[in-house]
Amino acid sequence: MALIIFTQQLARFMPVPQLVTHAATLRTALDELAAADPRLGGYVLDDQGRLRANVVAFIDGQRCRDRALLDDPLRPDSTIHILQALSGG
Repeated sequence: MALIIFTQQLARFMPVPQLVTHAATLRTALDELAAADPRLGGYVLDDQGRLRANVVAFIDGQRCRDRALLDDPLRPDSTIHILQALSGG
């Protein structure tokens, strides 16, 4: 099962469990997340179902390809990291 891991910065605002999924794509995994925990899902996905601007997803060390489609494939042993996007100068 693929593992979803959240950044610890998010733990300041809500519980951030590690989650497991049988999903075949990032979209399916994040939709399952939003259904299971709407508050956490709302942090990750906007009202159009896209990755929020302040969130980045990495699958097995590679940044997801499309923030709207989220169609990146997952392997059964994939690790998904959900991070806050950082900016600044």
